[in-house]
Amino acid sequence: MKIVLLARNPTLYSHRRLVEAAEQRGHTIQVINTLLVYMNITSHRPEIRYKGESLSGFDAVIPRIGASITFYGLAVLNQFEMIGVYPLNNAESIARSRDKLRCLQLLAGSGIGLPVTSFAHSTQFTDDLIAMVGGTPVVIKLLEGTQGIGVVLAETPRSAKSMIEAFRGIHANILVQEYIREANARDIRCLVIGDRVVAAIQRQGRAGDFRSNLHRGGCASAVRITPEERAVAVRSAKLMGLAVAGVDLLRTNHGPVVLEINSSPGLEGLETATGIDVAGKIIEFLEKKVKERTRPLPSHRQRRNHTPAPAS
Repeated sequence: MKIVLLARNPTLYSHRRLVEAAEQRGHTIQVINTLLVYMNITSHRPEIRYKGESLSGFDAVIPRIGASITFYGLAVLNQFEMIGVYPLNNAESIARSRDKLRCLQLLAGSGIGLPVTSFAHSTQFTDDLIAMVGGTPVVIKLLEGTQGIGVVLAETPRSAKSMIEAFRGIHANILVQEYIREANARDIRCLVIGDRVVAAIQRQGRAGDFRSNLHRGGCASAVRITPEERAVAVRSAKLMGLAVAGVDLLRTNHGPVVLEINSSPGLEGLETATGIDVAGKIIEFLEKKVKERTRPLPSHRQRRNHTPAPAS
């Protein structure tokens, strides 16, 4: 296969591992800076250009689009899809998962367990908003936040109200969620590929921090997940339309709840903690999907190997 990897920083662990895994399996892979791509959008001859040259002949595209460039990154990915390149995750599914509010609504509508969550535009009824999730402490999240940035814990009604009003004062959209004490600053990251969880880790926040993100100084260890957790992770990824996803779960007294779904999950913590070649499994999955896509359909004769008897 000839693969394009959309990524701004080729030196990141996840990107290096995907390149290594692709090359080890005999594929050609080119890393291109998403923001340096430009496009000719036309009905008859859509084109993608990069550094003065046309990009063509690719079989598959692996999008590693940072949250800060989602709009442009998805435009580029859409263009690759327009010219017939197979996407590991398509633009529509990434957009769906990146919209945290829409993501939660889709999951809730399908019966997936979630932390109790409230959302509002006005601060006029903030007390009621906090009460809806069971009162303080509450977790307040910026809709646009990533890697634990823009996630704060408010432990009293006064601090919760002040934080909500401050965020709304700068016109930021936020979610207010229940604080799940029994999770104890731990969550589970499940790496879903297709219809399987191929690796799972438990992430523990550093001392004094309720967030478990590895980027915030947390640590990771391999974990055995339950059949229910496995089913919830796979179903959540499918609801988003994602072929590859990191699904973050909390273990609660009433079963697993989904915190977030990541369309470009980091591989370092997963591979280091579990010893599993996650990058290799992603490339293997991509091989299978591209082969299925290019396999010719059976002919009419192959589909029907007998001639119906004439009517009597």
